[in-house]
Amino acid sequence: MSRGGQEKEQNGPERRCIATGELRDPALMIRFVVGPEGQAVPDVRNKLPGRGIWVSADKDALEKAIKTKAFSRSAKEQVTVPDGLFEQTDKLLARRLVDLISLARKAGQAVTGYEKVKSLLENERATLLVQASDGSERGKSKLHSPPGKDVFIGCLTSQELGLAFGRESVIHGALTAGGLSRQIKAEGIRLKGVRGHSGGKKSRPKGKDDA
Repeated sequence: MSRGGQEKEQNGPERRCIATGELRDPALMIRFVVGPEGQAVPDVRNKLPGRGIWVSADKDALEKAIKTKAFSRSAKEQVTVPDGLFEQTDKLLARRLVDLISLARKAGQAVTGYEKVKSLLENERATLLVQASDGSERGKSKLHSPPGKDVFIGCLTSQELGLAFGRESVIHGALTAGGLSRQIKAEGIRLKGVRGHSGGKKSRPKGKDDA
């Protein structure tokens, strides 16, 4: 594989996961490249130069790729897998999701606070419900996700979600329809896959305000 070369890659054509051998939508995968020192480098934004090495955004698949010689086999050369590659990939995916939610907030497409989120949901203006994975399950269960598929993101911690809203910590957030909504949903799916959990149930009954 040429480390200096660059290939034009876009979402659309399926990519083969080096861990499972399955063909998947690249939007549900993580791209890696070989760095200048021969190490595997996560490219969560799909912008780094070099031929892409693709792994499903799935905890088991990523762990398998790291523990085996999958990166070297795919690149057809010796590739070093740095210690903490899983944690680095997780951190980059979380940061990507946080940054996108922050952009949505600045664009007026995201709100936080139980009452604001509840109002958005009840008025059927919310397209995504976002809740902290370490928030009270009792409190979170009082809000229900909007109708649809993959409309709940619960894999960010309260501190990570707080970064998105410019606060120390946040438990509840919601997004309205807008240009960033689709990207945020996709990034939520990827991070959920890598973390192996959504942080909550997909549907929730309506209820009264949190205590």
